[in-house]
Amino acid sequence: MLHLQKPKHLEPGDKVAAVSLSWGAAGRPDIRWRYELGKRRMEELFGLRVVEMPHTLAPEDYVRDHPEKRAEDLMAAFADPSVKAVFNVIGGSDSIRMLPYIDFDVLRNNPKIFTGYSDGTTTDFLCMKAGIASFYGAHVLNDFGEPGEMPDYTAGIIRRMLFSNAAVGDIAPAAQYSDSEMPFTDPDARRVYVSDWGYEPLQGGTARGTLIGGCFEVFPDFEDTCLEPTGDMLEGSILFFEVCGTPTEERYRAKLRHYGQKGMFDRISGLLMGKPLGGREEYAMLNRVTLEVLAELGRSDLPVLANASFGHNSPSGVIPMGAMAEIDCQKGRFTILENVTL
Repeated sequence: MLHLQKPKHLEPGDKVAAVSLSWGAAGRPDIRWRYELGKRRMEELFGLRVVEMPHTLAPEDYVRDHPEKRAEDLMAAFADPSVKAVFNVIGGSDSIRMLPYIDFDVLRNNPKIFTGYSDGTTTDFLCMKAGIASFYGAHVLNDFGEPGEMPDYTAGIIRRMLFSNAAVGDIAPAAQYSDSEMPFTDPDARRVYVSDWGYEPLQGGTARGTLIGGCFEVFPDFEDTCLEPTGDMLEGSILFFEVCGTPTEERYRAKLRHYGQKGMFDRISGLLMGKPLGGREEYAMLNRVTLEVLAELGRSDLPVLANASFGHNSPSGVIPMGAMAEIDCQKGRFTILENVTL
């Protein structure tokens, strides 16, 4: 079970840093508008003072070719006592390349809010390795920079998680969802939302434990590195994950079996699954395959709650790494049982 140090909560007027740790999207002229929109929302809606690190807005190719500079920005943001939180700009595919350049003592000795998902899972696990809690969610481009309006659901959860040190309580699923991705280069694009159907209990009863997880496709990057979670970290925890894009049934089954063979599901107390892109057909396939593989692994007893609003769907929430939580598969409820910031 995880025991992570909690960061301090944010207040209006706090200085926060935006960092590009994977894809250098903010450095592309045709996408910069979305970064500026996200930054403006962070400042106007939440009262934050957003600053860039030296390479946050560097050209896309430069960010891709220099993982050491991305790591340098991350270390500098954590080491700066005037910076109260660090927000990842966007995900991507190769944050793991920063690993050789990370000073875990810098993270450990300067606990503060970090948010990131998708490939940002890697930095969440860097923080976890350093013993500090982070937050799966709230990218500058995806969430704060949503064209049109920032969803009230996302804004509300950010305020509850990051701007308060009170116990969080029940996390309701979003009332509506969009099952399509948004183009990053079209300022006039708008999502189409339809009614959501809420949490769906797939099996089991009630589970309590500390939250650990992230993006399903990023987990293989941690194998045979210092970021691979140990059995002690998974013991009694609630594993959460969501998929990026729409994997085929064959690919999803093979990866899930692989994780099962490595013991990922042996010691956890419950499983929380995020809503996938692709609509009902994709959703039904993932649920069915998950239950079939868990049965193969002898874990038909494991409480599994699906259709949670976090990750690559919209509107998206925030999952606090290391927080004590409960999933109730009789009542269809997900609850954070404690405060997640100081």
